[in-house]
Amino acid sequence: MRNVHCLAFLLLSVVFLKGPPGVEAQPVPTPSGDQGETFVYKQTDEADLKIWMHYPEEWSPQREFPAIVFFFGGGWRSGSVEQFTPQARYLAKRGMVTARADYRVKNRHEVTPDQCVEDAKSAVRWLRNHAERLGIDPDRIVASGGSAGGHIAACTRTVDGLEPEGEDLSISSKPNLLVLYNPVLDCTDERHVARVGSKAMARKISPNLHLTDETPPTLLLYGTEDGLLAQAKTYLKRANKLEFDAELYTAERVGHAFFNRAPWMEGTLFRVDQFLARHGYLDGKPMVNVPSDGRLERYTSGSGSPSIR
Repeated sequence: MRNVHCLAFLLLSVVFLKGPPGVEAQPVPTPSGDQGETFVYKQTDEADLKIWMHYPEEWSPQREFPAIVFFFGGGWRSGSVEQFTPQARYLAKRGMVTARADYRVKNRHEVTPDQCVEDAKSAVRWLRNHAERLGIDPDRIVASGGSAGGHIAACTRTVDGLEPEGEDLSISSKPNLLVLYNPVLDCTDERHVARVGSKAMARKISPNLHLTDETPPTLLLYGTEDGLLAQAKTYLKRANKLEFDAELYTAERVGHAFFNRAPWMEGTLFRVDQFLARHGYLDGKPMVNVPSDGRLERYTSGSGSPSIR
């Protein structure tokens, strides 16, 4: 009889560990922020798109942890899913389920930025659709990314439409919070229109043109020498007018993609941790040590008023 019970337990374990359709059974999640599981979250003509999961030590499918998904930068042309591995590991250790999502890019898949946005929406929807399996709170999902990855993360919440065919649209692709590392927020200049393909689509996927009073709390992180910083200031001004929560932190005398290296990786992680804790996604104080030369300051406007909170 004991053997029968053991067999039944094993069968139930296999059923539980089975991933979404078309995905092999996966190993039990690895604690301490290390990569635990890899799934195919979307199948396209160009490639099967994978998502890499990290789990907190106390992970259990019976609990609902906040989650964050990262999208790498690379101008919608290139980039590596490894970019946000340090951030994913850190936030998993702090108590979140974290994910790093691959998406189609120009150099590998011959796609345009609007298709990158479609993939980002698919990734957020996939997390919410499998929240119970992954131990995720479906109402506490954060979209994050850097540069073009920050752009598509912002678009998951600000841009209507561009929902991939064949997906269950009753499951929302909109995150509940945005954490954006020097994202492109306006694609209507000549350089970005050329990459997007048309002025109409450039307007369609420009987050700054589609902000509303329902835009979720947003954290923006930029270097003061980044040419995209002006777009962040516009985002902040519109947030003030629309009365939604937004914060902008800047790193002095550095340019684009500054957050990929020390001391700014630590400095940005500290601000991200604080932001997530303020909104109830983390408990306790940040565990990251920030060097004195890696501190980011809250942006203030010319009138001296603080960023919107």
